[in-house]
Amino acid sequence: MYKFSIYLSLLLIISCSNSDMKINYPESKKVNFSEKLHGYEITDSYRWLEDFTSEDSIEWVQRQNEFTQEYIKKNKYKKNISNYLETIWESESISIPYKIKDKTFYYFNDGTFQQSKLMIRDCDDCEERVLIDPNTFSEDGTVSLGGTSVSNDATHMAFSISDGGSDWRTWKVINIETGEVLEDELKWAKFSGASWENDDSGFYYRRYEEPKGELLKELNESPKLMFHKIGTNQSEDKLIYENLDNPRWGFGITVIKDSEMKLLSISEGTDDRNKIYIKLDKNSDFIPIIDELIGTYSFIDSKDNILWFYTTENAPNGKIVNLEIKNGSFVWNEVIPESKKAIRSVNIVNNLFIINYLEDTFSQISFFDLSGELISNLSPPKQGTISGFGGGIEDSSSYFAITNYVTPREIYEIDLTDQSFKLFWKEELVGYNSEEYVSKLDFYSSKDGTKIPIHISHKKNLVINEETPLLIYGYGGFNISILPNFSKNQTAWKNQNGVYAVANLRGGAEYGDAWHEAGMLFNKQNVFDDFAYAAKFLHSKKIGSPETTAIDGRSNGGLLVAATMLQNPDLFKVAIPQVGVLDMLRFNKFTIGWAWESDYGSSNKKDEFENLLAYSPLHNIKSDVCYPTTLITTASRDDRVVPSHSFKFAAKLQELQSCDNPILIRVEDRAGHGSGTPKDKRINQISEIYGYALNVINN
Repeated sequence: MYKFSIYLSLLLIISCSNSDMKINYPESKKVNFSEKLHGYEITDSYRWLEDFTSEDSIEWVQRQNEFTQEYIKKNKYKKNISNYLETIWESESISIPYKIKDKTFYYFNDGTFQQSKLMIRDCDDCEERVLIDPNTFSEDGTVSLGGTSVSNDATHMAFSISDGGSDWRTWKVINIETGEVLEDELKWAKFSGASWENDDSGFYYRRYEEPKGELLKELNESPKLMFHKIGTNQSEDKLIYENLDNPRWGFGITVIKDSEMKLLSISEGTDDRNKIYIKLDKNSDFIPIIDELIGTYSFIDSKDNILWFYTTENAPNGKIVNLEIKNGSFVWNEVIPESKKAIRSVNIVNNLFIINYLEDTFSQISFFDLSGELISNLSPPKQGTISGFGGGIEDSSSYFAITNYVTPREIYEIDLTDQSFKLFWKEELVGYNSEEYVSKLDFYSSKDGTKIPIHISHKKNLVINEETPLLIYGYGGFNISILPNFSKNQTAWKNQNGVYAVANLRGGAEYGDAWHEAGMLFNKQNVFDDFAYAAKFLHSKKIGSPETTAIDGRSNGGLLVAATMLQNPDLFKVAIPQVGVLDMLRFNKFTIGWAWESDYGSSNKKDEFENLLAYSPLHNIKSDVCYPTTLITTASRDDRVVPSHSFKFAAKLQELQSCDNPILIRVEDRAGHGSGTPKDKRINQISEIYGYALNVINN
């Protein structure tokens, strides 16, 4: 009888439609705290939740998860989405193959693996075999394979492992021929690749000192560039470069093949601009060739005494230059000038530049000779996002993949002697037919009149009106382009008779550096306006309405969703800020958060502080506003955007919500910022989040 009474009380709370009735949320204790910043009084009653591994925080998470599950654990939409995803996931998938010497490498999943296996073919006619199976790393699939790097002679591979989604990586080495994992183990690496020395004696990597405090939240500064010799202990690794005077510099090294030269790229935070230093031989020091942050300089490849770079110096859309080294002197030359289209990527294969341009978010591939003369343009089998074209400068063939919002990935093998190509592999999903779906690119005017691209996709036969469930996704930051790409979770929404829209907001790289700069620092409000006006545009076309619209975004996109929802509470029915940056005054206090100051600014500077305070989600919640139903998501081991952002935002939003639209938080265990999440967790996440959103919209 007692349990029945508890259940009945909870049911009445959940189903109540009286806006005067407040939901009885789990307790979030308030601890009075205030501080003066630049003359402003800043209160933070839930700062104790920043200690997110403490017993109090863990108990708070447990109470919140139990409360949230009462809302999201069971409804017909969750069941339908879960069943649908289980069906289409049971399909084979592979990655774009790449070759080193005579060996071909790619990832493979038959649809049942929690993690994809790394496969190898030892020769063109050889049978494939498993090289690394990350499913053996842990029983639940939460320990995943990170980066890999094959030695120049293809005898060894360095590979990294992530535990529970953390950005921390442990590097190991495997003998490719025998499959033996060597004793080498390199800890405390983060945001690092592995660059092999030309003689394959070892590789370069970046590491930090072992954290003295909580490894998931301690500030990460003063990285070290190290060289590890195969067969030795990490304690014997050689320090190659560090800069204690500039603890927030980041750096990576490139070994120039068939030479003694090495390039050192130095950057500050997530700023794409970088400095380039060069070491001409083993007896010389690194000397600067680009010593100011005047643009991006990205090394492409080299031949003889010529090094090619992609750069944005005086070219916001990008261009190709080369560096000739003659008797110790350096001569820069422009090879392919900037065009009206932004460059997404550049490769050199078969002595050809293969340039991937973006034209209104779609890929356009052009081939140039090494002198910069246009040879031809690729005629792709369909419009979409193209990636790939890996290989060496002397290779005559390569692979590329194409996808869009309705077409699963197709991989093609291309003969670069005549640019002809043939289908190599096509993703066939059980229960999915691309002919039943449609995607359209449209443009709308933002608040200031800027034209913003938006992709709208749904079932072809769907009758669309103001009652149609609409989900709008966005990101808008860090020079990252959100391009047409097939996604199982998007398809799950569309399969439930919803419209899925992706707005290409300012702050990304869809139209080069100028597009990025229009959505960063003091221009950040443009991004929130772009997102809000996407909803207004769609609603004006009778594609959904404020009563049927959900918004979704991750990381910087979580900030986007939260800020836009707070500024436009009547425009959306459901808001889903995932792993979001939500306290804009303190994001730089944890792990790698300081690196985002290049896009956001710093609360240490008064003008930037005032700009951040104007839109910081945590600091802009009002007590007299009815906010949309909100499902905040994060993960206990997210050490990129630490979960305390979401914890504090949820607690304060629950406290100040003025109506009975639920404010919920879902905290995933044994997961991080997103990468390496196993299949079962991904399916459960999608079905719970989208299932709940659809249930709210349709009831």
